Parts: sequence; C-alpha cells; structure tokens
Amino acid sequence: MSDRLKELSDVGVSIWLDDLSRERLVSGNLEQMLETDSVVGVTTNPSIFDKAISSGGADYAAQIADAKARGLAVDEAIRTMTTYDVRWACDLLKRVYEKSQGYDGRVSIEVDPRMARETIPTIAEAKALHWTVDRENVLIKIPATVEGLPAITAVIGEGISVNVTLIFSVERYKAVMDAWLTGLEAAQAAGKDLSKIHSVASFFVSRVDSAIDAELSKIGTDQAEALKGEAGIANARLAWVAYEEMVASDRWKALKKAGAREQRPLWASTGVKDPKYSDDRYVVELAAPGCVNTMPEATLEAVKDHGNIHGDTVSGTGPDAQRVFDDLAAVGVDLDAVFVGLETEGVEKFVEAWDDLIENVKKALG
Repeated sequence: MSDRLKELSDVGVSIWLDDLSRERLVSGNLEQMLETDSVVGVTTNPSIFDKAISSGGADYAAQIADAKARGLAVDEAIRTMTTYDVRWACDLLKRVYEKSQGYDGRVSIEVDPRMARETIPTIAEAKALHWTVDRENVLIKIPATVEGLPAITAVIGEGISVNVTLIFSVERYKAVMDAWLTGLEAAQAAGKDLSKIHSVASFFVSRVDSAIDAELSKIGTDQAEALKGEAGIANARLAWVAYEEMVASDRWKALKKAGAREQRPLWASTGVKDPKYSDDRYVVELAAPGCVNTMPEATLEAVKDHGNIHGDTVSGTGPDAQRVFDDLAAVGVDLDAVFVGLETEGVEKFVEAWDDLIENVKKALG
C-alpha cells in the first residue's frame, strides 16, 4: 500500500477512483487497486462510459453481439453494459462496504444526462437503475440542477442512496443538503431504515478554477492575475463550512438520532487541467476528516508518487476562503454567472458524451 495514500486515508479522506471499465474488471486492475492503493469506492459518469465502451470493443463484444441478436434498442443495450460493469464493481467492493458498515464500498452510476432538466423522468430513471443494478452499495447519481433537486428528495424518500453530482456553487450545495434532508424526513415518515440510505454531494473543483481563471485573464489587472488558481479550493472550503453548519443543525441531529448517515462532501473534478498547477493540489489541499475525494487514475498516481500530504487542510480555513471570494468579486468576477455557465456546460458535456456513446453502439449493433 502506498505510504502517501495511506497518510491521506489516515487523515480521514475516503479515496474513490473516478473511472470504471470492463478492462479494469476483467484484468483484475480494480481489485488490485482496492488492495494496494487504499481505494474504497468508484464513481462513473457518461464520459467515463463513453470512453470505456467506445475504446474497449473486445471486452464488450459478446454483450453487443447478444444485444444485436435480441434486437435491443441502443439505449437498452448501453444500460445492459453499464449496469453490468457497475454490478460487478459493487460485488468487488462489497467487503469494503461491509467492513465500513456502508460508509464506503460504494459505486456510482448516473441517470441519463438527457434528463437533467426533467424531474419526473429523472426519478423514474433513478428507480430503474437502482432496481437493475440490484446492489445495496450502489449510488444513483442525480445532477444538482433546479429540476434535479425535487428528484433527489423523492429518490432519497424511496430509500435509494444518491450521489448528487455537478455541484459548483455553495448556494446550490445548500439547496442540495436541504433536498437530501427533506428526503430523509420523508423516508422516516414512511418507516424506512435511515441507516441504509447513503448520500454524497459531489462538489466540482478544477472546473471552477478553469472558468474563473479565464475571467481573471479577461480582466487582466495585477490584482486579478494574483487571484488565479485560488477559486476552486476556496469554493470547496466554503462548501465545507456549509457542511459543518448542516451537521450542527437541530434538523440534522434529529435525523441522526433516528439512525441517518451524513451526506458527505465529495470532491470531484480533481484532475488538474492547467499544467502550471501542482498535479496533487485538489487532493492535498482539500484533505479533511470525513470527506471523499474521487480521483482519475492520473491524479491518484500523482498523489501516490509525490503527494505532499500535510494533514487536515480544510478545517478552519473558511475565513481565508471567504476573503478569496470577496477579492474575486472586488476585481469584477461575476461569480453567479460563472456558476450558471459551469452547470450548463457540465450538463452539455455529459449529454455530448452520451450521444457519442449512442452513435458508437448503434454502429456496433448494425
């Protein structure tokens, strides 16, 4: 086991891999990472499945041939393959799930991204995915769009565990926590076992830096240039402040007393997009007890090789993070507009990946 990854785990960070493919499953690569790299969870998204299935033809050939023989529609064929991979990963992580009493050992699969702006279809899709994967340690990913918020409440209320994705602003994160708490309250009223309902809130990091750095370049002043690379980490640290306020609330304490589990902050988009920044920054600067960090393999390897782990780097950083945001506003960055743009772009990118996957599978089905 990597010493640096173990140090990160010792801080209290749950390390999840932001990738999944049939090749990882067949080769034993994922199983090995559970043993050697402190990996205790897996996240997927439409882009990951597009890459996995489009580039892993041989691994999926038998299922595609069967789907063709059965005359499956392309959407059904895709869901057959993706849920198969997620079910397999859930089985590999079952021992982690059981050892951690459901805290970790989770695998995420996302609702069809084309439904991101529709509440009722998202609820139906989430229920269908939960039923199809049929594993207690699966997390159904629902985007944190305005239309996704009531879907989160409804799905949690059904007793289904949820990974809320595409969160960019602290304001939206607070709405996500409210939707989750409301869902837990509905589940409690329906007599469901709250201890079985798990949730994480995926707060995106590097994309925030990319977008705000671009705005700072447009402004072009020395003060603006000095703020580059500060926003993503500061934004996540402010989200942590909101999380701490939630766990201190009477509303949460009542649910916790009834057996509910906390919705942990999950740092997503942790791969560094600008090469001038350290490739471990979105891990080592966001280490806090009780958070999740889901990493692409390149980021995990960077941390494993040279990560500068230096304990809890989040707790108590709220005031400094707020100063960064005050300075961003002062130099003229329209933060609200940036966050709206990031959400729109995030949904569009996942839809594009899903559309690409549909076209590739359609060709394979003939």
